This record gives sequence, C-alpha cells and structure tokens, in this order.
Amino acid sequence: MDTTKRNVYLEETPLDEARRRFFSALDARGIAGLREGEVIPVDIPALGRITALPVFARISSPHYHSCAMDGVATRAQVTFGASERNPITLRLGEEAVWVDTGDPLPPGFDAVIMVEDLVEVRDDSVTVIAPAKPWQHVRTVGEDIVATELVVPENHIIRPADLGAMLAAGVTEVSVRKKPRVAVIPTGDELVPPGTRLSPGDIVEFNSRIIGGLVHEWGGEPVFCDIVRDDYDAIARAVRAAAAGADIVIVNAGSSAGSEDHTSHVARSLGELLVHGVAIKPGKPTILGIVCGRPFLGIPGYPVSASLACELFLRPLVARMLGRPVREPARISAVATRRIVSTPGVDEFVRVKVGEVGGKRVVTPLARGAGAIMSLVRADGIVRIPRSAQGVEESSTVEVELLRDPDEIANTIVVIGSHDLALDVLASRLARAHPGMNLSSAHVGSMGGIMAIRRGEAHLAGVHLIDEETGEYNVPYVKRFLGSEGFALVNLVHREQGFIVAKGNPKGIAGFGDLARPGVVFVNRQRGAGTRILLDLQLAKLGVDPGRIAGYEREEYTHMGVAACVANGAADAGLGIRSAAVALDLDFVPVAKERYDLLTTKAFLESPMMERLLAVIRSEDFKEAVVALGGYDVSDTGKVVWQG
Repeated sequence: MDTTKRNVYLEETPLDEARRRFFSALDARGIAGLREGEVIPVDIPALGRITALPVFARISSPHYHSCAMDGVATRAQVTFGASERNPITLRLGEEAVWVDTGDPLPPGFDAVIMVEDLVEVRDDSVTVIAPAKPWQHVRTVGEDIVATELVVPENHIIRPADLGAMLAAGVTEVSVRKKPRVAVIPTGDELVPPGTRLSPGDIVEFNSRIIGGLVHEWGGEPVFCDIVRDDYDAIARAVRAAAAGADIVIVNAGSSAGSEDHTSHVARSLGELLVHGVAIKPGKPTILGIVCGRPFLGIPGYPVSASLACELFLRPLVARMLGRPVREPARISAVATRRIVSTPGVDEFVRVKVGEVGGKRVVTPLARGAGAIMSLVRADGIVRIPRSAQGVEESSTVEVELLRDPDEIANTIVVIGSHDLALDVLASRLARAHPGMNLSSAHVGSMGGIMAIRRGEAHLAGVHLIDEETGEYNVPYVKRFLGSEGFALVNLVHREQGFIVAKGNPKGIAGFGDLARPGVVFVNRQRGAGTRILLDLQLAKLGVDPGRIAGYEREEYTHMGVAACVANGAADAGLGIRSAAVALDLDFVPVAKERYDLLTTKAFLESPMMERLLAVIRSEDFKEAVVALGGYDVSDTGKVVWQG
C-alpha cells in the first residue's frame, strides 16, 4: 500500500463530539459492553476487583451461640433477684460452667457472666450480686451474618473487610469482572527497548509503560507488544494479532499526518476510522476507531499527549467494561501566578504546580511541551482552558483538577525564582526528614521570584542579583522592589558562575568578549534570570553588542538546560553554575562567585514550616550533599543574612 503521500487530519473534532462519536459507534455495534465474570479465590489477589455477581452468605456467622466474654455460662432465670443484699450462689457444673471468649455456649444455658462480675469464687461454686439478662454476653447464631444474606452486591470493588466478610460467610470463591485486556503496540524506527546501549537517533521506548501503568491503575490488564517499525504492513499485522487476544487495541505513535504515520491507514483498512484529530492540546493527532471488532485508539507518540489521550478516551472505555463510573478528580480554585496563553478553538490541558501561600492557593504552569515527561512527574494538577477562552490572565482564578491529595498541597513550600541544583537536594532531604512535606520549585528567574513574593504567590524566591553600583547581592533589589520592611534573606549557598564548555574547551572561551567571536555559538538564560543580568552587565562593561553573539536570543530556564545544550553540541558555551557542568562531565571556566539566597517574608521566616526547612538546610547531611555537587561554598548556608 502506498503510504508515502502525506495525509491530513480529517478534522479537528471538538472533544465532546469526539467522545460522542466514538462511544455511540461502540454502543451501536455492541462493542465495549460489560465484561463477563470469572471465578477467583477469595484472597488477596481479589482486592480491588469488581464483583460480577452479588455474593450471598452460605453460612451464618457465628454459626453457633458463642460466648463473648471470659466467665461463667448460666441460665439467666436462676440469677433473678440477685443483689448486694441477696447474693446468689451458683453451683459449678449444674448452674454455671466456666467458659472462655469464643467457646460454644453450653446446651441449656442462655447467658454469660463476666469473671469480673463474680464476687466470690470457690472450687464448687460462684456468687453473683446482680441478675443476668437472657443472652447477655452471647453472640447468637447469625448475629453478624445470616445465611442467604447479601454480603456484597454486584459492581462492588472488593476491599480488605469484604474478604473477611465473605470468608466468614462461608464463601471461598467470588465471580469478578474479567479485566479488560489492553494491547499496547509501540511503533517507530527510532525506538529501542529500555536498557539498550544508545546511538544517536535512538529513543528509549517508555510510553508503553506509562499507558500500561494507567491501564493497571484503572483496573485493566495491559498487554505489551514488541516495538513495530514504521511500516504499514508490519503495523497492520501487529494490530490483527493484538486484536485476536485483547479487548482494546492501542497503537502508540504514527497518529499524525507525516509520511511515516500509518496508523490512520491501518484503521481505515482493517475497520472503521471514526475520528482523526481532536481539538485538544496536547493530543491533537488522536485517532479513534473500530478495528477487527475491537475499540481502537491511535495515541500520539509524545508522552504528555499520550497520557492525556488515555485519560480522555481510554479511561472511560475501561470503566464501561468494568461497570464502573469514572471517578472525578478533586477540584480546587486557585490563583494563576502568571499569564497562560492558549489557542482559541482548542481545549487545552495545562500541567501546574499548586501551593498554598498566606491562605491563598496559587498555581504555576509547568513546561508545556508535549514531550516534557518531567512535567507529568512534577505536576500537582491540571488546568483545563476551554476552547472558547483565549488563555488565563495573571492573578485570575482558575479551577484545578488535582493529581495529588489536597493535604499534600497544604504541606507544600512554594519556591519561585532562580534555579539551582541545591533546591533539588533540599526537596529530597525535606521529604525524607518530614514525610508529607514537599518543596515545589518553579524556575522563572530571580526577578520573577521577587515579583512572586510581592504578589504573595510564593513562600520563597531563589535570588542571586548583583547590584552594579555597590557590588552587593540581592539586598538592593529587594529594597528597590519590595521596600525595607517585612522581608528577609536566608543564604542557601555561595556558588561559582562561569562558562560551561565542552571537554577541552575547544573554542578557547576565556572571557565574555570571546562570545562575540565568529564561529562561537552561545546559549542564554531567560530574561529576568540573575545569570542573564550578570551576562548583560559584563557585556555592557566591555561594550559588546549582544546582537553580535550567535545564540544570544536562545533561552533556557535552568542551568541544567544550558549544560545540556553544550553537551549535545547545540551550543559551544553557556553561562551557568559549576555543578551543572560537573553533572554532565563538561569543562568550566569560572568568572564569578555569587551569593544565592532564599527571599521570604518575615512572617513565613517565623512559621513552623520554615523552621523545619531551616533545620534541614542547616544539617550537615544537606551541606555535604550540596558540596558534592561541585562549585559550592556552604559556610553561610542557613544563615539569615538580612532582615528588613
């Protein structure tokens, strides 16, 4: 089949219409209905499974009259009239019998008197001074469960207590819905299995484990297929084979409109293509169809797109087969720390960090690239921007679908500002020292951090801004933008700034003037970053026009991003911290030693959360871990270096 012609999207179907078209077609063809049941033992593997039939008790529990206390069994009638003035003595063996908790109630007796209530005990008798009530301290037959009684209904998620109840009711096997089998077929000539020695152009195949993990989390059974090359016939064979043994078939990648994107052609030739292109971002190239009598999804290759497409289409499909509703995520309202631009006509799903600052919940958008897998790892929630909107304005209120427990949000320290690798170490050490506490950092540069503190949208801001006139770090900027009262600076580290260059420094970068030489490609930090400000000050001193520097306009938001550009050959040099160069085994040309502080309010400085954080910062364990990164001086780490 000729698939070299570039295909185009059939349409950009609105999200609600895509769902309606897909599920209506499945319903019309009787596909993706409730899964039939399978019988499994009532044991730990049954936890989380969904009952396909109601479960009724086979026996009563208890199935005999059971003594509920240690003491003596007796007939209540013989104790009537007992009191302190009229003690009654019961003959052991005739009127009373010693019993332990759980013993069968002896025949002819109808009550148990606790041993604590016996006022006199002899070898042949016991004495009581209060009457026993019929059936006191006795668990009668069926007190808990009566034979034939309903134990758990159909469509019930089995919990630990349910296991015990079923076993107590004499049920040792239970009918549960079969897990929908979801075949995941990764495609792409560039894909290699995890653990493969990588060559340029190779991409580790990990999307199948993300998709499979979601399937498992939702109650399905993932079926992992081998990687298939970008070839129509090979993909078609893989789809036919998968459909023979699975309930749902997913092809990952190849869903777009390129010359090597064959998924839509396979769907057309083997079944019915219902949707090709959904008006969502990320995830636009999603394909929905019916192939070989099975629901078929063509999932985009970028991990964020793949995850979102699965959430929107695969999750409700699996839930239908299990007879369960899709559980809605917890939602909260929060304030956007900065403007979020979106595309009109598209439902956009933005990953965000969430925190609570001064009683106000705030959200900060994360990297929005569809390939940014770490944005999924770091995300606390999702902000959905409807297709009718044109973005979210700074400081406006948005609704957040939480990916974490609300309690975790309340115990999160929000750091917005300059990036430093020591923050990653701090986040790890804080979580270890205080389980349940989190440190969330967003990298917007030192000036962005100061503005976040001014708006009350962060607990801390990482800053390293040098004042040109005084040569002093941070304090002049805080006074200029925030005033002299109510704020404080805590030193995190002193660190080396310099040029990150390839091994051997092949371009001979020695100073700022060398950046303007022909043949030197530079990578910059974003506007407002302290590193960018340092660069611009030095260039101004030398009279170097930034326009002469190749790559000056290319911006990275972290020191590791700069180092990665040098490591992969996209740039010859970038200004950053020594630890980033050390991390990627690059060379480093030092140009300055700077003070990196955490800016905060005096109110937060005195809070219990900050006390716990400072204890971690001042610990020898944290300091040793930071020094090991390279290029750090921790002599002032944890000191309050300035208070307004």
